[in-house]
Amino acid sequence: MRRSRGGRSALDRLGSAVGSGRDSRLDRTVGKQRLKAGKQEVKLGKQRAKAQQRGELGRFTPGNAKKVVGVTRVLAPVVAPYAMWAATAVRENYDRFKARRMGISADQLGTYSGRGAGLHARIDGDAQALAALRTQSTGRGTEEQQSVDQFAERTGARLKQLISAVRAAERVPAGRRRATHRSVHRELNGIEKELMTRFGL
Repeated sequence: MRRSRGGRSALDRLGSAVGSGRDSRLDRTVGKQRLKAGKQEVKLGKQRAKAQQRGELGRFTPGNAKKVVGVTRVLAPVVAPYAMWAATAVRENYDRFKARRMGISADQLGTYSGRGAGLHARIDGDAQALAALRTQSTGRGTEEQQSVDQFAERTGARLKQLISAVRAAERVPAGRRRATHRSVHRELNGIEKELMTRFGL
């Protein structure tokens, strides 16, 4: 291969020309991006300076309020139905969770309110179980029937006392209310245990 006077071959010169072409294109691209970024910074700086001159920088101004109202007018009809749907779904899920925790259906949730709502629901459930036990024991031996009747009368009276205690506890200080609720909870555990025994469970 022939070498030129400078000692470089034609192939070397061609390679360096191609390489320098790539570098120059890359340099131009980077330069354009820097120029564009610089122009944007200058533009933002001018906007900030104008806002500062008008005293609007970092404040809620009538101009900003108009922009917010305009955006809200556009977005509200689109977003409102989804927001309502989401709020309704969250509320329904919470109601179902609360009802399940109280041992009732979601339809009955409105019947029980206050801080002792769970105890009210539990006492009502025990009263219904007591009535079912009485109905179930009819037609059996007189001794068993008599035992169930006595238990039902005694327990029914106690359940009425417990529901009165829960209602009264709604209006007392938090510490006393919690103590009352714990006491009622313990008594209900005993009643429910005896009910389950009488049901044969």
